[in-house]
Amino acid sequence: MDGQSTDWRRQFAEEARSERPDLALLCLLLGTEADPALGQDGIDAAQIELDRLAGLLPYGTSGPRAWAAALGELLGVRTGFKGTPGDYQRLESSLLHEVLRRRRGLPILLSVVWTEVARRAGAPVYGVALPGHFVVGLGHPSDPADEQVLVDPFAGGRQLTAQDAGILVTGTTGAPLDPSMLAPAGPLEIVLRVLNNIRAWAAARPERTDVHLWAIELSLLLPAHPARLRYEHAQLLVERGDFVRGAAELDEYAEVVAAVEPGAAEAIRRRARSARAMLN
Repeated sequence: MDGQSTDWRRQFAEEARSERPDLALLCLLLGTEADPALGQDGIDAAQIELDRLAGLLPYGTSGPRAWAAALGELLGVRTGFKGTPGDYQRLESSLLHEVLRRRRGLPILLSVVWTEVARRAGAPVYGVALPGHFVVGLGHPSDPADEQVLVDPFAGGRQLTAQDAGILVTGTTGAPLDPSMLAPAGPLEIVLRVLNNIRAWAAARPERTDVHLWAIELSLLLPAHPARLRYEHAQLLVERGDFVRGAAELDEYAEVVAAVEPGAAEAIRRRARSARAMLN
């Protein structure tokens, strides 16, 4: 890892641990891993573009439905932000600076564009992490008297009824919509989900273990992450030929698991010994 990459990672880790993590900045710092040429100029340009788009929203907009209509007209119609099935096959669809350039992306990245543009304009906006399909909410969820409006940026900003949202969830999970699924998603939850998407994209492409590796390593820099990511990281290091580091991390993970699952811990230690044997 070069010095510049280390600097970006340090900034990513610091921002993730700040009192109010900046979602757009975290997504752009993530983008420096995939596109080292992005740099500070590219990060600044992307932030300026979000500011520019926010400035195009009509002044004096009020109420969730009015905000949904204004955002849909600007982002879904005038500037053409939307998604297609083919976007799931592209790494660029998970990178904020590329989504701003291409006007195409995965549901979660298009939702980041919507929430960041709307937030800059003063809209009551938040991300909604429905299983399998990220959408955007407008309104104040903590106020039962305030109307809540859901929109789907992947579909160009189509407003969703409760039935629509239920169909999205059932189509993914086979289970009905639970009201808890409509809770606002925090910046770190969103970033981890973006990184999970990148890991899944890379895992389906054995030639892209480089992408798989940095997606895991950024996930491990977040204050909260699944413990099993450490095991996945160790296995990937071994797969890439870094047997010493991989074996050491397997041993460390075995210590974590040992108190709960001694049998699993011993299996992990055997993997560590096998990794070290590959050095001979």
